[in-house]
Amino acid sequence: MDGNGRWVDNVFIERLWKSVKYEDIYLKAYGSMAEVREGLAIYFRFYNEKRWHQHFDRKTPAMVYFSTLSQKQAAA
Repeated sequence: MDGNGRWVDNVFIERLWKSVKYEDIYLKAYGSMAEVREGLAIYFRFYNEKRWHQHFDRKTPAMVYFSTLSQKQAAA
């Protein structure tokens, strides 16, 4: 393969959707698409701002992103 479509490209998205399914979708059994949209918005806010991630040394993705963003702005 030329690099496009490699399994490594998909690993992060697959892990994210596995988390979404097991931590939100399967537990709540939504009744309509409107409920799903609202529930996913709440879950992704939780996932990005409150849920600790082992990969980020027990920081949230928002903490990691905004700290690197401020460092880049200070360097510019």
